[in-house]
Amino acid sequence: MYSLDVNFLKDRDDYLQTDQKPEGGRKKPVQIGSMTPLIVGVVVGLIALCGVGGAWFWLQGENTKLAEEKAELDQKLAAAQALKGEVNKINEDIKKVKEETNALATVFNQIKPWSAMLQDIRERTPAGIQIQSVQQNQVVSTTSTPPPTPAASPNPNAPAPFTPPPTISLEISGTARSFDEVNYFVLSMQKSSFLESGSTELVSAQVIDNPTKLELPKEEGNKGAGKVIYELPKLVSYKIKTNLNNVPASEILRDLDRKGAVGLVTRIRNIQQIEQNKITKPNTQINRQTPTQINTQTPTQTKSQTPTGVSTP
Repeated sequence: MYSLDVNFLKDRDDYLQTDQKPEGGRKKPVQIGSMTPLIVGVVVGLIALCGVGGAWFWLQGENTKLAEEKAELDQKLAAAQALKGEVNKINEDIKKVKEETNALATVFNQIKPWSAMLQDIRERTPAGIQIQSVQQNQVVSTTSTPPPTPAASPNPNAPAPFTPPPTISLEISGTARSFDEVNYFVLSMQKSSFLESGSTELVSAQVIDNPTKLELPKEEGNKGAGKVIYELPKLVSYKIKTNLNNVPASEILRDLDRKGAVGLVTRIRNIQQIEQNKITKPNTQINRQTPTQINTQTPTQTKSQTPTGVSTP
């Protein structure tokens, strides 16, 4: 069997023109429409390169700007560190002044002038009592204190342990006309604001001859006789023992003022005034805030907290 193949495409004009070569050996010109994908690819590549270059220049500018801001912040930080050092130094000075003030106040609180105490004893002495001597002794504590336990890391800022002042005892001796006057004197001493009422006690009291001798010459007519000696009434010799109390002087300012210790009272009151000013000064600074500092809220916060047209207190 034979098949017949007929190709009618060769008879078309456009097909024949493509098979024919141009005259003079020239190539057929390329149509612009066929170069569109290539042009688009080149343009996209150039745009990408331009974007990368622009981003690089922008990042360089931002890095330079950030470096300048960093240098400025470093300068401010150095200035702040210097100010912080000055503030720390001022705080240390304030701490030293406070420690000195507290130490001074403690010393003044432990001081009890002898003039005021003797004036108090004199006012409590009955008319028939004579004081011959007032002896001061320091009482040694017999209680043994345990040794301090060694600390692993002692705190340098911890306050020093409080050491109570030593106990001072007084021995008052003299004479009285009767035992009743001695007992009244002891009871009066127990009410003193400078002495411990529990430790004020009568150590001894005994009757003795009056050491005072009264001698008078006889009359001129009786020349052979000697002097006339009168025997005075016997006296009671007493000895009272008491201790000074540990009440701070700031708690008995009224008694000290009445007994004439004006200088000590003035110093303690000045220290109390300074401490009072230290307490009230921060509160005064808080109350002196201006309205601008108080009403610093945003409109949204103000609207959510208070009605329109009402400022926050």
